[in-house]
Amino acid sequence: MCGIAGLIHRGSSADIGSQMTSMLQALKHRGPDSTGFALYGSGGSKDYVMRFKVAEQEDLATGFDINDAIKDRLAMVDARLKEMGAKVTKTESVTDYAMRYQLSFDGDLKRVIDYIEDVDGTEILSIGHALELIKDLGDATVVSDQYKLNGFNGTHAIGHTRMATESDVDIRSAHPYWAYPFNDVSVVHNGQLTNYWTKRRGLERQGHRFMSDCDSELIAVYIAHRIDKGDDLHTAMSRSVDELDGVFTYLVATADSLGMAKDVMAAKPMVLYESDDLIALASEEVAIRSIFPHEIDTFDPYEGEVRVWQS
Repeated sequence: MCGIAGLIHRGSSADIGSQMTSMLQALKHRGPDSTGFALYGSGGSKDYVMRFKVAEQEDLATGFDINDAIKDRLAMVDARLKEMGAKVTKTESVTDYAMRYQLSFDGDLKRVIDYIEDVDGTEILSIGHALELIKDLGDATVVSDQYKLNGFNGTHAIGHTRMATESDVDIRSAHPYWAYPFNDVSVVHNGQLTNYWTKRRGLERQGHRFMSDCDSELIAVYIAHRIDKGDDLHTAMSRSVDELDGVFTYLVATADSLGMAKDVMAAKPMVLYESDDLIALASEEVAIRSIFPHEIDTFDPYEGEVRVWQS
């Protein structure tokens, strides 16, 4: 089932943390297992923001002392960043297992990412100049409070409420997915891909990596692959409608844009509101109305439709 939402402010910024929390909380009934946010700050900084985790929430309840393992993993991450020439300018322990690093680096980002993720139990959720990807177990209010997202100022965001149907209930299987290895690209998805394994094996043969068995991650990797081949965002998304089989509606965000795609059957819902300064999309109208104090008009995009908006 699941619920997805997105919003983008044109020519301005706002408290997108609070806005996306309200939208996703209104979609809680569509997916109570986990909630995820991809929030885009105003950018402009030359530093990267890296969100990563060194354990799963469930690891804290195991019988062994996970705290020692977390300390060891963080020490290895710090050592490897230094070894690769990345300078960490700010660190923040958001939870016992989730970290936020700010760093400067001008080398091969993919090599750094792969080296860091080779540390046992470590996964980079996102890295970019604008994107900060946060996801965890619980509803939107729980996750937003845990990660202190209210007051996050930015231009646009996408989010997801998940009902686990084909993969585990853990952070690794939660949305959004970062389009590795491209900084600032993220994806949320509602639906099911029937050619997941065929497409996944093909992308793996071309050097792409997958962190979960969730079919939604395929869309993120596919978009990354098409961008790498020279497609712009709209072209990559249009190709996906032709090449990915199943029923799906998904949202993609980049540093300065928000995109939406629906399959040709349009079985998965999407409601759209558009004005001169704000676009908001969600699986249900109630999510969009949660951020508006006044009456609004919404409409449903057509089947097979692809749209991209700029901030």
